[in-house]
Amino acid sequence: MASFIARHRASALIGAGAAVFALLGTGAVVAGASTTSTREPTALRVQATQSQPPTLPPTRPAPAAASAASRLRTCSVAGLAADPRLANFQAQVLNATTGEVLFDRGGSTPSRTASVLKVLTSAAALGVLGPDYRATTTVVAGSEPGSVVLVGGGDLTLSRTPTGDESVYTGAAHLDDLAAKTIAAWQADPAHPPITRLVLDSSYFGDPGWDPSWNRKELGDGYMPEITALQVDGDRDSPGRGTSARSSDPIGRAGQAFADALGGNVEISRGTATAGATELASVRSQPVSSLIKQALLVSDNALAEMLARLVAVKSGAGNTFGALQKSTLAGLAPYGIDTAGILIADGSGLSDNNAVPPSYLTKLFVKISAREGNLGVIFDGLPVAGGDSGSLSYSDRFTGDNAVADGSVFAKTGWIDTGYTLAGVIHAADGTPLTFAVYALGDVGDNAKQAIDTITAGFYRCGDNLSNT
Repeated sequence: MASFIARHRASALIGAGAAVFALLGTGAVVAGASTTSTREPTALRVQATQSQPPTLPPTRPAPAAASAASRLRTCSVAGLAADPRLANFQAQVLNATTGEVLFDRGGSTPSRTASVLKVLTSAAALGVLGPDYRATTTVVAGSEPGSVVLVGGGDLTLSRTPTGDESVYTGAAHLDDLAAKTIAAWQADPAHPPITRLVLDSSYFGDPGWDPSWNRKELGDGYMPEITALQVDGDRDSPGRGTSARSSDPIGRAGQAFADALGGNVEISRGTATAGATELASVRSQPVSSLIKQALLVSDNALAEMLARLVAVKSGAGNTFGALQKSTLAGLAPYGIDTAGILIADGSGLSDNNAVPPSYLTKLFVKISAREGNLGVIFDGLPVAGGDSGSLSYSDRFTGDNAVADGSVFAKTGWIDTGYTLAGVIHAADGTPLTFAVYALGDVGDNAKQAIDTITAGFYRCGDNLSNT
């Protein structure tokens, strides 16, 4: 048996060797056939290789860098945001240090802002006019003997109150001072006859003086004058009262006051000064920095429209309401925040046609809070919750539990018939600086202010732990 197995193994080994030999022989035949064929020259083979590079596998895309995960925030104001007093509610809150959006409800949708628009007007004025610019009212010699021309330079704060008395506009220039200077300059030339004619030139601002989107009752209610380059005391019936009825002819009111200061018995007419006319006297307004603070603190519409129109003229966009879209956005451009979707109908925010997204305001207030450029002027003019003066010091703002945020909310208020707004800076309870904008639009009542204060106090309490849910 063993002998049989041995012989079988030997046969298997011989068979395997024969198979290997056969394979090697076949390879030799193939190799021989190759060597007997006609070969390409080396240069042609190289060229063919170069013209047909090897196909490489496609490059696999590198994985994107993982974004940092946001921290889990647990302080919710969802219940406060659902308050029906807020009507059509929009809001956004940013961490002013990191720029992170902590809370957002329609924050990218442009909507009417009410008087919060004055913040944009002020920022544009600082960019175009600068904080030191002053509006100048001048008197020049008329083209006829005995005539002088009172030329309005856009100073709506010019006052008919006696020098030494203050109007609602602290530090305003006075007409009696301008008249005294005019008389002195006129009498210095013995060839001048007595002043018998006064021409009123209000051409620095174009018509109309009243925007069609404004409710005319604002004139009688005392919140807005006609916007003319020549007027006194914001055209108030009572120069010392913030809310006071306005007239239908601010130019005529200013002209009569100046004629009286000249001594009376002066014929008054309308016209324009001759180019190159001799200047007799001038007075200047407070600087833009002071005007902005007054405009923001008590939400003065006349001052805001004055600033907006001066920006339009100085920027070369024009001198009418129609120029404000172009001039205001141009004034905001240097701040580097996207203005897409913003619509500017006026400077005060009274028009329903204005549209600004809350997200623009939160970004702008980051720069205001940091006092970038001249924007610290705006922060210094903002009303403060629980403050001694301004539109957040009133008895119906930040009361009760909302008083927890007193001294920590610096914000511009807004109110028109179709909405209430508030936007600014919060120094939150945990020390986080926040910027925010809240709109309550639509069918709203006066109690919308308290709902806005309540959610703002909620932002204050939450600080950086504010949840978006």
